Amino acid sequence: MIAGKVWGNTELIEANAALEFHRIEARKGGVCSKHKHEFKWNGFYVEAGALLIRVWQNDYDLIDETVLTAGMWTKVKPGVYHQFEVVEDCVAFELYWAEFNHNDIVRETVGYAT
Repeated sequence: MIAGKVWGNTELIEANAALEFHRIEARKGGVCSKHKHEFKWNGFYVEAGALLIRVWQNDYDLIDETVLTAGMWTKVKPGVYHQFEVVEDCVAFELYWAEFNHNDIVRETVGYAT
């Protein structure tokens, strides 16, 4: 399904329990909302054109800005505000996923042997 946005179009390619995969087409000057995802990563891969990714860091007072051109990839951690701006008309792919945390165990006891 292709959905219109104020900055262009997004097409859902795949969605399942582990990820979402979208193709986006956007015109120069388009800017998405400043937003964050509580639990999922957000990745961007540019096929053609250029996309500026802004990331408002939680642990210091700075906005990281990365310009992606064809063949480049970046990702944004969960819980971090971010936004993209279209620097040149572009085609890009956007991926959302949750990451398995191998250190997610919280022990209340240490266990025992009889």
